[in-house]
Amino acid sequence: MQQFQIRTDLALEATESVRKKDASHMRGITIEEYDAMEDVHISKVVILTKNAAKNMGKPMGTYITLEAPDLQESDEEYHREISEELAKQLKSVLPGIEEEKSILIVGLGNRDVTADALGPFTVDNLFVTRHIIREYGKQAYHATKMHQISALVPGVMAKTGMETAEIIKGVIKETVPDIVIVIDALAARNTKRLNRTVQITDTGIHPGSGVGNHRNAITKESLGIPVIAIGIPMVVDAGTIVSDALEKLAQEYAGGKASLDYFRNSADTQLHNMYVTAKNIDETTKRLSFTLSEAINIALDME
Repeated sequence: MQQFQIRTDLALEATESVRKKDASHMRGITIEEYDAMEDVHISKVVILTKNAAKNMGKPMGTYITLEAPDLQESDEEYHREISEELAKQLKSVLPGIEEEKSILIVGLGNRDVTADALGPFTVDNLFVTRHIIREYGKQAYHATKMHQISALVPGVMAKTGMETAEIIKGVIKETVPDIVIVIDALAARNTKRLNRTVQITDTGIHPGSGVGNHRNAITKESLGIPVIAIGIPMVVDAGTIVSDALEKLAQEYAGGKASLDYFRNSADTQLHNMYVTAKNIDETTKRLSFTLSEAINIALDME
């Protein structure tokens, strides 16, 4: 029987899983952790070798994770502070951002599915400048230095009939940006990180990988320019919830271990095709997308 695989898009959770199984597999991985502000924890995972990347199941590169337990709360001042911290982290991975750049921002996901609409909603609130600068120059904004920001919401293949990567490549060919920033909803391993965690990485993204829909990669290798990915886990694999519950049962009762082993080794379970999200996902997605858009706007402001 096939081993049940719990999915996660977060490098931090992959690190925790590898460390738990075999600490020797942590060679080639560096981890830096600190508190940016009260109750806001930053983790920076850097995968340095191909062997470490294989053990982690993640590409080589830098993964910055911000964990904020109160991110779901509707506190505007708190969200502004989070946006400012995210902007700081984003600038740390954007190459040559001190100089004027042409930057394409892509909102991945399906606008009609709330848990997958983070990318499109974020793009709705971005400060887009490319068309104005090309028409009137930077003087239109009374600025001496300014990035040319353009945005794209490519939709999903079920609606367009095209791979997201194909659409992005076509736009890149015509507009020739220097950097691509992609925003997407992610899948988490731990329910405690749902809607409370932001991941920024310079490795790009594989759309749909967290929910088992493997699409063409959007990376520096596939597009030819640096790709920065930003995501928030909006769903959790239902199998994860059952597995965690059985693990707790195994710790308390003798029969729990047998149930856990059976579940993890069963190929018949349909739970890995089901995903769970928060009951207030509509409100949460709108709030978090605005927080991300503010962070990007702050990071790309050259004044």
